[in-house]
Amino acid sequence: MPGFSTRLIAWQRAHGRHGLPWQGTRDPYRIWLSEIMLQQTQVAAVIPYYARFLARFPDVGSLAAAPVEEVMALWSGLGYYARARNLHRAACVVMEKHGGQFPVTAAALAELPGIGRSTAAAIAAFASNERAAILDGNVKRVLCRVFGIEDFPGERAVEERLWALAESLLPENAEETGAYIQAQMDLGATMCTRTRPTCTACPLAARCIAHATGRTAELPAVRARKTPPRRATRMAVVILGDSVLLERRPPAGIWGGLLALPEIPQDIQIETWVNRNLGTDQTITQALPPLTHAFTHFTLKIAPWRIDIPAAPRTLSEPTWQWLPLDQTGAAALPAPVRKILEGVIAQIKERSFHG
Repeated sequence: MPGFSTRLIAWQRAHGRHGLPWQGTRDPYRIWLSEIMLQQTQVAAVIPYYARFLARFPDVGSLAAAPVEEVMALWSGLGYYARARNLHRAACVVMEKHGGQFPVTAAALAELPGIGRSTAAAIAAFASNERAAILDGNVKRVLCRVFGIEDFPGERAVEERLWALAESLLPENAEETGAYIQAQMDLGATMCTRTRPTCTACPLAARCIAHATGRTAELPAVRARKTPPRRATRMAVVILGDSVLLERRPPAGIWGGLLALPEIPQDIQIETWVNRNLGTDQTITQALPPLTHAFTHFTLKIAPWRIDIPAAPRTLSEPTWQWLPLDQTGAAALPAPVRKILEGVIAQIKERSFHG
């Protein structure tokens, strides 16, 4: 399509997003940090996290030198926690294999943990104007609508076709690559949105097959959805004075590397679990309000139980368990539902204290 990149660049200069904290820099570290944070996350949610990360980790060396637990704590609440673990791993690789100099080519960037082909191309385009195409969710949506691609873009053959198309549309002048990539991101995020796209103001409307045929709601095609499986768990909120019992999750898997509440197997009574793991029968137990948390592939129903114990056991039955003062949980690396449960318990304790 002649003029595709020219139209987008002109539109972005007049109507795109400007002044975001990570714009206007060639620093590949800052660009990389923003691109990882923006994966599957809205700009508004990323901005405060980006500022806090840069304040604590102003360069790749400081990030690599930090304990991964501190990185996870700063990431807490942003979701998709594998990104934070890969962020720390990538920083270590940059220090060990690149002498602390962050790569600026797409090929070298794609070898770092947590950086795929599209993200590597975006970083390289913004940092050095490398002429490389991106193909994130926004770009796939724009291309499927404009060119009338009807098949599901997640299928391998369709994705390969989209990659070839994306590369063919790159501006000839490499100096315009960064502006073009930003234009694609802005168009998909602010105008060619998944629902209710603003077609009347789109710079590509006159050439868009989906708009011309009234099929913007149908394109791109979606994968046939299945009802996500439901799982259930019981979580122990063990309170000892002003501290709570937490466990460090394994590095891989759900909530990898975060602090969470110990889980109580469904086939065991609360009192039995307490006696086996905490060595006491003198407890006060209380069922707390249940909550549901949606993951990408399943939904988890959590039944939290508050368990107050009078004294600490001589030893904790699990090596991953630890006590943490309740007033330190706000800065700890906790999954969102665990944080919500503990906030409720802290409020409950304060209210009872207030009423004597």
